[in-house]
Amino acid sequence: MALWDRFKESASQMQTQLVAKRNDLKSGAFRDASMAMCALVAAADGTVDPSERQRVAQLIAANEVLRNFPADDLRRRFEENLDKLAADFDFGKVGVLQEIAKAKKKPAEARAVVQIGIVIGGADGDFDKDERAVVREACYALDLPPHEFDL
Repeated sequence: MALWDRFKESASQMQTQLVAKRNDLKSGAFRDASMAMCALVAAADGTVDPSERQRVAQLIAANEVLRNFPADDLRRRFEENLDKLAADFDFGKVGVLQEIAKAKKKPAEARAVVQIGIVIGGADGDFDKDERAVVREACYALDLPPHEFDL
């Protein structure tokens, strides 16, 4: 099986796992960490491209697990994190990773945040090296081993 096929299968399984845990993923820490993760993946290459911003915003709105929260609230949080990253990527990334780290108190939520990052990163058919690198950094912020997610 080709690497990309394995990744697609893995991302699909992660989304299925997320949906199964949907009722357990309702905390503010999960919401905030998820939106920070989405922003980090969208800006993984150090820039915030308007088309990438729009694509990720659409994925957030369509994600079944994230429907636990009001869409306008999610969008506002996503945009705030993106603005931090756009203003100064390196400095903004520190703040965004701190936001992600809020989910580490609950391991199931922490894993779900990483899974959302992988699902969002791979949604365009290319989970590139920059996206993989920022999701790996998020794993460290959440005290999770990256190899658990094949990162």
